[in-house]
Amino acid sequence: MTDGFKISRIALVAHDRKKDEMVSWAEQHKNLLLPHQLFATGNTGSRVAEHTGLAINLLKSGPLGGDQQLGAMIAEGKLDILFFFTDPLSSMPHDVDVKALLRISTLQQTVIACNRTTADYVILSQLFASDSTAPDPVA
Repeated sequence: MTDGFKISRIALVAHDRKKDEMVSWAEQHKNLLLPHQLFATGNTGSRVAEHTGLAINLLKSGPLGGDQQLGAMIAEGKLDILFFFTDPLSSMPHDVDVKALLRISTLQQTVIACNRTTADYVILSQLFASDSTAPDPVA
């Protein structure tokens, strides 16, 4: 942290039908995302990086283990915010991985935004750029 500003560890994930929306959202908020450490599942991260120029640590594609990698990061306290644009109207072959990711995020008190409106509220919040942290999760 410097000058009351916390560098957050942020994940960007989007289901197939939401990838364009994630790219558009990241372009809109590029300057707010820039100072943070960014992670993303493979396909989403590649597209966001290509369109925004943001430095993104790429994980595996969601169905190939990327969701599980993010879940492990959350369980180990290595991720602060999850922007996960979900598509609730499409069945996913890796639905159990998605549910596990959302479950561990909830248990660990990780900030989660599953749609653009909520993501806007999070990134535009006074808490986003502050040095405040979420309370420690209950064991």
